[in-house]
Amino acid sequence: MEFPPRPSDLPIIAARHTEAIRRGLGRWSRSGSPPPALGDRRWSAELILSTWLQAETGTPAAPPRPTGASGGGFDRLAFRALPASAQLPEDRVIDLAIPLNRRAWDPPIEIPVPWYGAGMSFGSVSERVMLARAMAARHTGTFTCTGEGGYPDSLAPYREHVITQIATGMFGVREETVQRARIVEFKYAQGAKPGLGGHLLGDKATLAVAKMREAVPWVSLFSPFPFHSVYSVEDHRKHVDWVKAINPDTLVAVKVSTPTDVDMVAVGSYHAGAHILQIDGSYGGTGAAPEVAKKDIAMPVEYAIPKVHRYLTAEGVRDELTVLASGGIRTADDVAKAVALGADGVALGTAELVAIGCTRCANCERGRGCTYGITTTDPELSLFIDPEWAAARIGNLYAALAGRLRDILRRLGLESVRALRGRTDLLEYRPGQEGAAA
Repeated sequence: MEFPPRPSDLPIIAARHTEAIRRGLGRWSRSGSPPPALGDRRWSAELILSTWLQAETGTPAAPPRPTGASGGGFDRLAFRALPASAQLPEDRVIDLAIPLNRRAWDPPIEIPVPWYGAGMSFGSVSERVMLARAMAARHTGTFTCTGEGGYPDSLAPYREHVITQIATGMFGVREETVQRARIVEFKYAQGAKPGLGGHLLGDKATLAVAKMREAVPWVSLFSPFPFHSVYSVEDHRKHVDWVKAINPDTLVAVKVSTPTDVDMVAVGSYHAGAHILQIDGSYGGTGAAPEVAKKDIAMPVEYAIPKVHRYLTAEGVRDELTVLASGGIRTADDVAKAVALGADGVALGTAELVAIGCTRCANCERGRGCTYGITTTDPELSLFIDPEWAAARIGNLYAALAGRLRDILRRLGLESVRALRGRTDLLEYRPGQEGAAA
């Protein structure tokens, strides 16, 4: 096979990629232990292989589900076992839909599953990965976010399911992209690098990336922190009004990290007119930051969610703002725990990349660092991802997550995911040895 591969070779590459994943799953099942050099403390090797299996088959992994090995976070939470009399029958229809707009004067948008794809910019991942995510979002009926690197024209056919992002660097922000988006997201901060802004290293700023971002090729690109036009709720409101003036029918989402006053930030975003608040915790990943910046320096998202939920409830506005959690959501169990803590839903990022072959080697920031062609902008390596193949795997993962989530809700005696919101009484903390999987 030639390198770079020809378009006609892409189905062959996808088949070989699938076969490599199957071999990994086969070695795991035969030996009972995962391959070496796979995963990290958040994403254990067993969890990666379980995600691959779900992306391969579209069926939920059989409980007990593998967890991470960080010794904390969602792995320390579990749902209380309810008696069989409190559970719903297996044939009961469980509703997973959530609204993204709770304000009566703007267009209603509802998604059939309580998640959408988190922001991943052109630069942090390849355009082919962005396209695959958009295809999967359309198939499922949910959304995916472009991140701050601009809105490639290849995503335009999927515009009904694409969120465009505006960040401090204003990379790729154009009036026509705001007008084509049903949801516009302002990224004020990110949990993987709070207080730092974006930092795309020069070897990822290829000719295509620089053109999209209206920047100089092969020069590192920085997004300052914060928006130097926003220092108050009133300034925040001007941002919302600006977008609504360009596209009156769009919804406005706000992505923030998790400082200690994240509850005050949430109320400020509500009063500024936002429809969706995404709180991004410290476990999230990034493909646009140097190694020194990728630290857990934001509040863990499992602490931030109930803090925001309680404060919005006390202010009497909880049911007027959709709250999504992100930064470390790996499984359907994590989705359910986030909702039970007080979120309406979640935004998925790394889980989608694991579905298409990510091994968590943590070399995402390098231009040719991702040998699987996922978090790369190299025009040759990016060809290793066939968008249709990747979209099918992400769609399968979505189906598997939905199946497992319905089973969790049925066992909790709940007919909808909306009924789980804020039900901390259904959760229990399970202490264990530090560093061991829960």
